[in-house]
Amino acid sequence: MIKFMNVEKQYSDGNKCLHDINLKIDQGEFVFLVGHSGAGKSSLLKLITREENPTSGKIMVDKENIANIKNRYLHKYRRNIGMIFQNYRLIKDKTVYENIELALRVVGEDSKNIKPKVMEVLEKVGINHKYKKYPDELSGGECQRVGIARAIVNNPSIIIADECTGNLDIENSKSIMNLLEDINKQGITVIMATHNLELVREFPNRIVKIEAGKIIYDTERCE
Repeated sequence: MIKFMNVEKQYSDGNKCLHDINLKIDQGEFVFLVGHSGAGKSSLLKLITREENPTSGKIMVDKENIANIKNRYLHKYRRNIGMIFQNYRLIKDKTVYENIELALRVVGEDSKNIKPKVMEVLEKVGINHKYKKYPDELSGGECQRVGIARAIVNNPSIIIADECTGNLDIENSKSIMNLLEDINKQGITVIMATHNLELVREFPNRIVKIEAGKIIYDTERCE
């Protein structure tokens, strides 16, 4: 469970990007985070991943105040979070297999488990036949499938997708959404920031709308 309690975020230049955020996301929910560019979506996500700390208020993840996690232990906390990015963030001189293999090696996975785990997640996202290809040899949709495979290979309980369909056409976007919904059905929490209201309408999930750093709409509260 993720819980924001009276969270404010203000930067050193005086810009306050989040105002009195109160938000609870239960384990296994799928939440769309919507709002215009600059509304505060990315700032909220960075607080969950502990890239930044709130100026005031508390953020609890699994009953732990994550602001209290010492920097040397952050890597352990972040193992529980899978990130999917708009621009994929794949290493261009590594193959599909190697991009995902790296995510396992950095957490110290036993070498004998790496190949079966990589191939298993590639099969889940429907791209196991391209494991020897390089990112430049793939379409945008295929690159994002690799990004999803990398995000789930360490069995996180939370997936954060930041505008992950922003570079894709509508058909590829729907395909990626179907994958995310399948992942969510396994009990994994999915938080997806998006501008794509067509996807939001077609895939009915909880919607949290941010405007000028404030939550102005939450379908959970409207039910």
